Amino acid sequence: MSDRQHTLSQPVSYTGKGLHTGANVEVTVCPAEPNTGIIFQRIDLPGEPSIKALAENVIDTSRGTTIGLKNTPEVRVCTIEHLMAALTGMGIDNALVKVNGPELPIMHGSAKLFMEGLSKSPLVEQDAERNYLVIKKKTVFRDEQNNVEIVAYPDDKFCIDVLVDYNSRILGHQFARMNDLSEFPTEIAPCRTFVFFHELETLLKNGLIKGGDLENAIVIMEHQVPQEELDHIADLFNKPRVHIQPEGILNNVTLRFDNEPARHKLLDLIGDLTLVGARIKGKIVAVRPGHHANTEMANVLRKIYKKAQQNPEPPEYDPTVAPLYDINAIKKLLPHRSPFLLVDKIIRMDATSVVGIKNVTMDEEFFMGHFPEEPVMPGVLQVEAMAQTGGILALSTVPDPENYSTYFLRMDEVRLKHKVVPGDTLIMKCELTSPIRRGIVNMHCQGFVGEQLAIDAQLMAQIVKNKS
Repeated sequence: MSDRQHTLSQPVSYTGKGLHTGANVEVTVCPAEPNTGIIFQRIDLPGEPSIKALAENVIDTSRGTTIGLKNTPEVRVCTIEHLMAALTGMGIDNALVKVNGPELPIMHGSAKLFMEGLSKSPLVEQDAERNYLVIKKKTVFRDEQNNVEIVAYPDDKFCIDVLVDYNSRILGHQFARMNDLSEFPTEIAPCRTFVFFHELETLLKNGLIKGGDLENAIVIMEHQVPQEELDHIADLFNKPRVHIQPEGILNNVTLRFDNEPARHKLLDLIGDLTLVGARIKGKIVAVRPGHHANTEMANVLRKIYKKAQQNPEPPEYDPTVAPLYDINAIKKLLPHRSPFLLVDKIIRMDATSVVGIKNVTMDEEFFMGHFPEEPVMPGVLQVEAMAQTGGILALSTVPDPENYSTYFLRMDEVRLKHKVVPGDTLIMKCELTSPIRRGIVNMHCQGFVGEQLAIDAQLMAQIVKNKS
């Protein structure tokens, strides 16, 4: 899958009971515009209010993840984690989830049925770059009281390790791993939630699991109990008689994996971390995770993501490493010459982005008049330098770039944030904001001096074949 955002091509609907409320619910997952993210809409309430699926909107984590509007208690949606995990596992960035009740259906206690439904709607690639949170350094959430720890480490992809230990003679220590999201549909999505037998009647008395039917969960038996107690629980759920299997699991289900409970905890963690609002590039290691810890970690990571959006990090630049294009190679691609050739090196380039370098020296001709006593690189020339950098990416898309030129069409939202002066190294990054069509190039360009963002702009240009 490309690094562009994706949505569904057509709506997908589900019906079922909410696990805790027991309410019959219909859910329809609809396509959404780029940069929408995941939004839940309560179509059964006046005004059909919406809730963005973001960490700051979590209002409860008891037996599931609930998001809502904090100043309007009735506007909430419960048990969203399995659908959220399915959306992430399917590569869906933007969706409007219409629900006519307070809780999503439990759908057999896993993400499997959600995945199967979503797979019937081919994905649509959208004209927007996918949003990423790149983990740059070790980041930790720790709950000392409950011996819970979730750590994010730098990595070039999203991967997770989960260790669960409930001091249970049946579960023991369980470990689950997802090396890549491609494993999610077959290795993680089918894994069901689990519950300890002694919790069932307590949950019922507290008004929870009204939609439980002994097919939604793996029931763990820690101790022998009389058959009449098993019969009593079966009657509460209106199910036939059950008995304990040798491994300490009720015979209502057969394990799909030896470590299915740990894999389900991993599933929950994926769903809850989707509340960051961006795809994660990093390795997550979780010990005894649960919805409270998961969503707290999502809050920590979301704050890092929002800060990075406000204060973007510059591309890495090591001047000792040979450039992708030196000045001589650049002169073969661009028609510009001194004193108007304003990019010295291209250090990185892929299908959608390019990074160039401009070494600003005192002998630049424009410093003679701008300004003699306070030399500052004119903002318009910073824009030109970025345009030339972006032009190299644009020309790389044609088979004979020496026969083409790029011409400026428009600049928008230009913001000069920091002075560029002699001795500075201007690091310029240009990214396509939409595919190049009919020679029209749209780019988001940024220039950095050290860690400081110096200039930010949206640029448009056109690739034109030179007259022979």
